[in-house]
Amino acid sequence: MAMTVRLPEELDAQLEAIARARHTSKHAVIIEAATRFANSETKTDRVLSIAKSVAERYADTLKRLEDA
Repeated sequence: MAMTVRLPEELDAQLEAIARARHTSKHAVIIEAATRFANSETKTDRVLSIAKSVAERYADTLKRLEDA
């Protein structure tokens, strides 16, 4: 999918430097960064969902520990 992204000049310069150092394009650097971000957010959502489930499942036990 095509998309136009307007970046602040400082960020654009940083991405350009990273791309040059890696001998690749800014496009490739942005794709990698976006992929890492999406994966990170997905993992965070899963962890929070699991934590909520555990808290609900063991609510009585957690309450007893809290009162101990």
